[in-house]
Amino acid sequence: MTITGARAPDGEAHPASPAHPARAALPASYLLWLAGAQLGALGDAALAFALGWAAAAHGGGAAGLVLTAITVSRTALVLVGGAVADRLGARRVMLAGDAVMLAATLALAAAAVGWGTPLRLLVLAAVVIGVVDAFYLPASGSMPRLLVGAGQLPRALALRQAGGQLAALLGAPLGGALAAAGGLPGVALVDAASFAVVLLVLLRVPVPVPVALPVLRQRRERPGGQHPTGLLAEAAAGVRLAAGDRLLRAALLLTGAAAGALLPVVSLLAPLLARADGWGAGSAGLVAGGQGAGVLVVAGLLSRRDGGGRGHGGMGAALGLCVAAVGVALLAAAPGPGAAVTGGVVTGVGSGLFACRIGPLVLGAAPDGHLSRVQALLTLVQSAALVLSTGLLGLLADAVGPRVPTALCAAATGAAGILASASPVLRRGGVLAGRTGGGQSARAGRGRTDTDGAPRCGGTGGASGGGDE
Repeated sequence: MTITGARAPDGEAHPASPAHPARAALPASYLLWLAGAQLGALGDAALAFALGWAAAAHGGGAAGLVLTAITVSRTALVLVGGAVADRLGARRVMLAGDAVMLAATLALAAAAVGWGTPLRLLVLAAVVIGVVDAFYLPASGSMPRLLVGAGQLPRALALRQAGGQLAALLGAPLGGALAAAGGLPGVALVDAASFAVVLLVLLRVPVPVPVALPVLRQRRERPGGQHPTGLLAEAAAGVRLAAGDRLLRAALLLTGAAAGALLPVVSLLAPLLARADGWGAGSAGLVAGGQGAGVLVVAGLLSRRDGGGRGHGGMGAALGLCVAAVGVALLAAAPGPGAAVTGGVVTGVGSGLFACRIGPLVLGAAPDGHLSRVQALLTLVQSAALVLSTGLLGLLADAVGPRVPTALCAAATGAAGILASASPVLRRGGVLAGRTGGGQSARAGRGRTDTDGAPRCGGTGGASGGGDE
């Protein structure tokens, strides 16, 4: 596939090039955006807990309906959201999404003060969150590629993974404390404040426009200003591109397999094991906390390493799945809470390694004009696999108990890791992605600026071939 990348001006070496053997600090623009994004993620996690808590007052079915409304609306529109972000630019879509959510959370707070928390209000809020997520997640997923160089991409994504895990760990306790103090209106106001901060950060951070984007815009536009190519066609083009590219296809399939086998373990099977064996809710919470701690530690360590394992992304992802399989197997065979928590920690270590290696692989291999659409596919693959496997594993657990489906998850995760390690295209994936992906330099003032004030980077990259899977 041919990738359009960015180069530093003539005579200036790229920060990620071999001419710079010392580890370069991540760009200040990326760190500023990441700080704002993680603050927003913390507010979102708190609001998600508060919505679930409020919905639980209407019964378990109502709580499930609210959570399902978020997932379904996000999954239904995420491919269109990726196409919109590739057409308009990630920064514009994120600004619009943050503005909508700022207004929505303020409206939710006002409505909850006046009407309380009727189920229809909670479902409406969930649908709005899911719809905004469908456009926002693909755009935000492309930001690391736009703000850092190719050589720093693994470190940048590992740091983002660590921040996201920390926000997830702190979000539920924060949401519970805020809900106890001010109810749903108080949590919504705090989340609105976080969206206001993220808006200010996005207005301040210069986001380079991929050089492919203006060219694609010119090709789409007719003399009358209309777009002959619709959003659905552009979304389908992103699917065709990923399906036709060996590296992207293999990485997305591997991600789907990992999502289906790993994600239900802590959220579904660990609580079922705790109930079946009489360990108590506290032990199930410790398993989840151990898994989160494992992810956080690995992501934090990888974010400090030079190059982040560049050139070994596929093998690192395969190794991560094998380690996670050992952790899930420990959980399946755990005779007591202590062994289960150990299994959770090992699962988190493997999951963190996988996520920190597969992310740069996918993002680095995506063409500049398809960054958000590839991220949308990544979200869709994970969501679809999770929904399918969660239902099947739940039914199997009801029939034969939770240990059998947990053991099957361990076997599936290990098999995915072994198959990934045997795939030539994934073994070479880190080298190919690093050679062709090409992150954009984020230094302000470098290159021209687009109409929204973002620097436009020039230059072209090379071409890469695939390999046999």
